Amino acid sequence: MKSKAGLMCVSFFAFIVLYPALFILIGSLMGEEELASNLAGILDKSVDDYVSWSLIPKECSIESYRQIMLFEPGFFVLFWNTVKICIGVIIGQLLIAVPAAWGFAMYDFPLKKVLFMLYIIFMMLPFQVLMLPEYLVLSRLGLLDTLWSVILPGAFSTFPVFIIYNFFKGIPEEEVEAARLDGAGEFRIFFSIGIPAGRSGIAAAMILQFLEYWNIVEQPMIFIDSEEKLPLSLYLPNMNLENAGIAFAAAFLSLIPSVLIFRLGQESLESGITATTIKR
Repeated sequence: MKSKAGLMCVSFFAFIVLYPALFILIGSLMGEEELASNLAGILDKSVDDYVSWSLIPKECSIESYRQIMLFEPGFFVLFWNTVKICIGVIIGQLLIAVPAAWGFAMYDFPLKKVLFMLYIIFMMLPFQVLMLPEYLVLSRLGLLDTLWSVILPGAFSTFPVFIIYNFFKGIPEEEVEAARLDGAGEFRIFFSIGIPAGRSGIAAAMILQFLEYWNIVEQPMIFIDSEEKLPLSLYLPNMNLENAGIAFAAAFLSLIPSVLIFRLGQESLESGITATTIKR
């Protein structure tokens, strides 16, 4: 009985967690008339009525997906903008955050603890605090209204340094010293010992950053003015009775890459999160 009750409880909470995605999928499969009838209460100011919904569409239709695939070029423009942002940020963090984490974990230098503490402080600061200095720097560099205005600050994010640092810190010092005694240079140690030992942490950090920048909203709203340069996350809110089905279809399609990346890297992500809770 306890096992059955526990299963029902877990299933109930799982349904609550999954319902937003299910809600979007159902909406994307509804016909235009059914959506207009269900959502008129919130999308049509002239109608004073409640919103209704159902778990199964009265008539399933893929017309919204056909419309977005064939007649919504703006969706693909913003989709590829998001892909470019994510790839640029991840490549930048691989080039900057990974060596920085290795340096903090393996070497002693003046003011190391102070500098690492600053990294942690900057990691905890919300974007609203950093918005003005970032805007001023990007303005002086002439990068406003470009994808670089989102990519460049993301590439220098301190969060992946914190995640990867814990993995590098777990490498036994004896192993590194033995490699040095064998004549291995610092770069060879980094690539032969550090990268393999820290690959789970690197993967976890990159997955988290992909999920963050795939759904990024605030930075492009502030730094980008041209609509054709915006990411996909800012395409979705433009919703009315005429394009409600397209908005639902676009929202569901935008979920797919996040779910796939999360599922493929779930094991590394769990390892990365666990490592940050272990005191080295």
